[in-house]
Parts: sequence; structure tokens; C-alpha cells
Amino acid sequence: MANVNSIPSVDLSHFISGNPDQKAAFVQQLGKAYEEVGFVAVKNHGIPDELIADLYKYVQDFFKLPSDVKHQYEIPELAGQRGYTSFGKEHAKGFDAPDLKEFFQFGQTVAESSPLKSEYPDNVQVNEVAPFTPTLHKAYQGFERAGKYLLRAIALYLGLDEHYFDDKIEEGNSILRAIHYPPITQEPKSAIRAEQHEDINLITLLVGASADGLQILDKQDNWVPVTSLPEQIVVNVGDMLQRLTNNRLKSTTHRVVNPPREKWGTSRFSIPFFLHPKSNMDLSALQSCITADNPLQYEPITAGEYLDERLREIGLKK
Repeated sequence: MANVNSIPSVDLSHFISGNPDQKAAFVQQLGKAYEEVGFVAVKNHGIPDELIADLYKYVQDFFKLPSDVKHQYEIPELAGQRGYTSFGKEHAKGFDAPDLKEFFQFGQTVAESSPLKSEYPDNVQVNEVAPFTPTLHKAYQGFERAGKYLLRAIALYLGLDEHYFDDKIEEGNSILRAIHYPPITQEPKSAIRAEQHEDINLITLLVGASADGLQILDKQDNWVPVTSLPEQIVVNVGDMLQRLTNNRLKSTTHRVVNPPREKWGTSRFSIPFFLHPKSNMDLSALQSCITADNPLQYEPITAGEYLDERLREIGLKK
């Protein structure tokens, strides 16, 4: 195992409100980290601690509900994109065994008059835990804002206009996912709770999971444990950003492993925010990322087409 400290830490306030030198240094730190490691820990991200505490509390309250109540919030035709998804529905690309988890997804909300209204199903309102849905909505907005600033820094690192991503992610198809990995009650068939995979989206923002278990594969093929530090969010590159940069920024392979035996009786909760653009974003590789040493790696595709392809591969869409 490599050392957990190999995940670089950056301070987002240096980008948002720092002086020009701090802002430029942040851009270089973030870009280098994404080229070399693929994950960073971000402090001063602007999502209040109380909101994160509330989020975990209400997520735990929701998953404690009886199965028949949770199943009322499962809408199969939405392919897991809104509401509840029960155990065993999703598997990693290239693996048949389902991951041992249940989850709830909350997505973009747009005005009735928005041209995108027909693209985004309504969010599923949970009645039994009244603060659950409003808290998800507040957290969604906080993650979206932090993600916008991180993408501005990435744009500058890539030599693009700072606001290159702004209109592509405004009213984008991002997803906030609350995951519950249940206690382990018998000798598991595998040490893995969620098989190794890469994320589909541009970047993923993960607010501290309730227990250890997340590991990333570093460039030397070592699995590195990612321990979420208080007051930091962990942010990794997804496949859409990898395609756009023609592999200059690499999507990071990660997995969730079982806890040590003495902790088998505990649940694990995790709340990632998958930052997606609007479905019409062109993911064709940036010209500046195509060189003699790094020729074009990917066919042109839109974000919506790519998402559709991947949801089928992981079993959420038939």
C-alpha cells in the first residue's frame, strides 16, 4: 500500500478570493495533481459543516426506513437517475457481480420555462423524512458552486478561457447520490464492496464518507487508501474530462473495500456529487491536447450519448 498522504491538498479560497499569485499557484497545484494522481483533497470549499452534518443525518434516517417504504420511491423507468435504487441493481463496467449497496439520487431542478425541463425528471420527494429532500437540494447547490470554481481552475490549467465550462455546466445533468453499504452479516465472497471503476462525469466531489474503505489506484498501480479528512472534500477526474483532454487528465480508478472484521457490523454511508454538463456538450478532444506524442484517442461524442452508453454498461439502463 502506498501512503495516504500522496493525495495532494489544495485550498479553494486561494482561487476564489486569493491574490493573483495565490490563484495562479492554485491552478498549477490542481492541474499537476490531476495529471499525476487524479485525486485532490479540497479545503475551504464553501459547503458549510452544518449542512454536511444535516445531510448525513437525514440520509441515515432515510436508509433506516423499512424496505417496503423505500421501495415506494423506486421508479424503474428512471434508470436510477432519480429516487431510490435497491440492492444489487448496479455493477461496475466489466463486472457481473452487483455492488453491495442501495442508493438515492437527486438531480438538477430547472424552471418550468427552461428548454431543458423535459430532459430532467422531477426529483422524488420523500414524505417520511421531511428535511431529507430540501437538504439534498441545498447540498446540490453547494457542490455545484464548488465544482464550477474547480472547473474554472482546470480550464485555466488547460490554456482555455477561465469560463469555458460555465455555460456547459449551468443547468447541467449533475447527480447527488447518497449511498448506503449495509453491515456485513456473513463471510463475504469478496473483499470488495464496490468493484474498481472510473466515474462517468467531468469531476466527482465526495464529502467525507462515514467510514474508511475508499481506495484509489495510483500511477504505480498501488491501491492507496483515501481517508476523508474533516472539513475537506475529495475531488477526482471522471471519464468525460479524460475524453475532453485526450487522456492528459486521467480518470482515476477507485473502489470501496470491506472494513476490518471488527467493523463488519457497521453501515457505511457515502455521498458523491457527480458533476455532469448539459447533454449537448461536445466531448471531442481539445485540439491543444492532441500532439505527436499523444495522438487523438477518442471518437467524437456528446455528453448525453456517452452517459447513455455508460448507464447501459453498468446495468442501470436496459
